Amino acid sequence: MPLLESNSKQIILASKSPRRIELLKKIIDNFEVHVSDIDENLKTNDPVDFVTRLSRDKVEEVAARFTEGILIGADSIVVLDNVILNKPADKDDAARMLRMLSGREHKVFTGFTVLSKPGNASVSDYDMTRVKFRHIEDWEIDKYIEVAQPFDKAGSYGIQDESAVFVEYIQGCFYNVMGLPVTKVYRALTEIMKKE
Repeated sequence: MPLLESNSKQIILASKSPRRIELLKKIIDNFEVHVSDIDENLKTNDPVDFVTRLSRDKVEEVAARFTEGILIGADSIVVLDNVILNKPADKDDAARMLRMLSGREHKVFTGFTVLSKPGNASVSDYDMTRVKFRHIEDWEIDKYIEVAQPFDKAGSYGIQDESAVFVEYIQGCFYNVMGLPVTKVYRALTEIMKKE
């Protein structure tokens, strides 16, 4: 059972990600899901700016539909050699990304925003986790794409699925790699709820 209770305030997750839904259930007992409809292609090479701006844009787009509530939005990317790897376009793009990550350390950034209406009190923050993949054989990449269908995942993998066998180490928050830095989001949500 989560530590936080939604009480009388409606809690809204501005994401359809099954991973974020699963992780938010660890934080709060009751919430609704409303998907944002924004363009996720930002023209910036700064990973922190990218994820925090997108998380805020998602929350603000969904918040425009409500007069009150607490909204939570998030966005995750994978960064390798200062290049942002978002969701793959297709199977070939997914294979290309996984070959790039093979045998290398990369960073996973997740930005999040918690916004309260009315009043528009908000907290935006991010987390970064380092992940190192072992060398991955081409056949493993092909099989993983066939089995996991990672087309909705930044960097073309989900740490909680079959790609776990690729990981040599993780430095930082595991949940951040899944798509929501649980501790930081919990603290931000607690801070916002205290102001209600």
